[in-house]
Amino acid sequence: MAIMEISVIPIGTHKTSVSDYTADTVKILEEQGIKHQICPMGIVAEGATRELLDAANAMNESLFFHEEIQRVITTIRIDDRRDIEHTIERKVKTLKEKVKYNK
Repeated sequence: MAIMEISVIPIGTHKTSVSDYTADTVKILEEQGIKHQICPMGIVAEGATRELLDAANAMNESLFFHEEIQRVITTIRIDDRRDIEHTIERKVKTLKEKVKYNK
Protein backbone atom coordinates (compact mmCIF):
# COMPACT_ATOMS: atom_id res chain seq x y z
CA MET A 1 0.00 0.00 0.00
CA ALA A 2 1.18 3.51 -0.74
CA ILE A 3 0.75 6.78 1.11
CA MET A 4 0.45 9.96 -0.95
CA GLU A 5 0.83 13.52 0.22
CA ILE A 6 -0.78 15.93 -2.24
CA SER A 7 -1.31 19.65 -2.49
CA VAL A 8 -3.41 21.06 -5.34
CA ILE A 9 -3.27 24.86 -5.60
CA PRO A 10 -5.09 27.00 -8.17
CA ILE A 11 -3.11 29.98 -9.45
CA GLY A 12 -4.64 33.30 -10.51
CA THR A 13 -7.75 33.37 -8.35
CA HIS A 14 -9.16 36.74 -7.31
CA LYS A 15 -8.81 36.13 -3.57
CA THR A 16 -6.10 34.93 -1.22
CA SER A 17 -8.11 32.00 0.19
CA VAL A 18 -8.28 28.91 -2.00
CA SER A 19 -10.23 26.60 0.34
CA ASP A 20 -13.39 26.90 -1.78
CA TYR A 21 -11.45 25.44 -4.69
CA THR A 22 -9.44 22.83 -2.82
CA ALA A 23 -12.60 21.50 -1.16
CA ASP A 24 -13.41 20.12 -4.62
CA THR A 25 -10.23 18.03 -4.50
CA VAL A 26 -11.22 16.46 -1.17
CA LYS A 27 -14.59 15.52 -2.66
CA ILE A 28 -12.76 13.50 -5.35
CA LEU A 29 -11.14 11.31 -2.68
CA GLU A 30 -14.44 10.89 -0.86
CA GLU A 31 -16.29 9.95 -4.05
CA GLN A 32 -13.61 7.40 -4.92
CA GLY A 33 -13.67 5.93 -1.41
CA ILE A 34 -9.99 6.64 -0.79
CA LYS A 35 -8.98 6.85 2.85
CA HIS A 36 -7.50 10.29 3.54
CA GLN A 37 -6.70 12.93 6.13
CA ILE A 38 -6.91 16.67 5.57
CA CYS A 39 -3.82 18.50 6.82
CA PRO A 40 -3.15 22.25 7.04
CA MET A 41 -0.95 22.28 3.92
CA GLY A 42 -2.42 19.42 1.89
CA ILE A 43 -4.00 16.00 2.04
CA VAL A 44 -2.59 12.58 2.90
CA ALA A 45 -4.23 9.53 1.30
CA GLU A 46 -3.55 5.81 1.25
CA GLY A 47 -4.23 3.11 -1.32
CA ALA A 48 -2.78 1.32 -4.30
CA THR A 49 -0.28 3.45 -6.22
CA ARG A 50 -2.32 3.45 -9.45
CA GLU A 51 -5.47 4.39 -7.53
CA LEU A 52 -3.69 7.32 -5.88
CA LEU A 53 -2.17 8.55 -9.14
CA ASP A 54 -5.57 8.40 -10.86
CA ALA A 55 -7.09 10.35 -7.95
CA ALA A 56 -4.28 12.93 -8.14
CA ASN A 57 -5.01 13.44 -11.82
CA ALA A 58 -8.74 13.85 -11.13
CA MET A 59 -8.00 16.30 -8.30
CA ASN A 60 -5.79 18.40 -10.57
CA GLU A 61 -8.36 18.39 -13.39
CA SER A 62 -11.27 19.25 -11.06
CA LEU A 63 -9.99 22.78 -10.53
CA PHE A 64 -10.17 23.56 -14.25
CA PHE A 65 -13.97 23.29 -14.03
CA HIS A 66 -13.82 26.75 -12.46
CA GLU A 67 -13.87 29.15 -15.39
CA GLU A 68 -11.43 31.60 -13.80
CA ILE A 69 -8.72 28.99 -13.16
CA GLN A 70 -6.24 28.53 -15.99
CA ARG A 71 -3.27 27.26 -13.98
CA VAL A 72 -2.91 24.65 -11.22
CA ILE A 73 0.19 23.60 -9.29
CA THR A 74 -0.01 20.02 -7.96
CA THR A 75 2.70 18.65 -5.71
CA ILE A 76 2.75 14.91 -4.96
CA ARG A 77 4.96 12.75 -2.76
CA ILE A 78 4.39 9.01 -2.63
CA ASP A 79 5.76 6.59 -0.04
CA ASP A 80 5.24 3.12 -1.52
CA ARG A 81 6.33 0.47 0.98
CA ARG A 82 5.69 -3.23 0.45
CA ASP A 83 7.49 -5.02 3.27
CA ILE A 84 4.87 -4.17 5.95
CA GLU A 85 1.25 -3.07 6.19
CA HIS A 86 1.83 0.58 5.39
CA THR A 87 -0.95 2.87 6.63
CA ILE A 88 -1.29 6.48 7.70
CA GLU A 89 -2.06 5.43 11.28
CA ARG A 90 0.89 3.05 11.53
CA LYS A 91 3.30 5.66 10.20
CA VAL A 92 2.10 8.30 12.69
CA LYS A 93 2.00 5.82 15.61
CA THR A 94 5.57 4.69 14.96
CA LEU A 95 6.87 8.25 14.94
CA LYS A 96 4.94 9.21 18.08
CA GLU A 97 6.39 6.19 19.92
CA LYS A 98 9.92 7.17 18.93
CA VAL A 99 9.55 10.75 20.19
CA LYS A 100 7.50 9.64 23.20
CA TYR A 101 4.62 11.87 22.15
CA ASN A 102 1.84 11.68 24.71
CA LYS A 103 -1.18 13.03 22.84
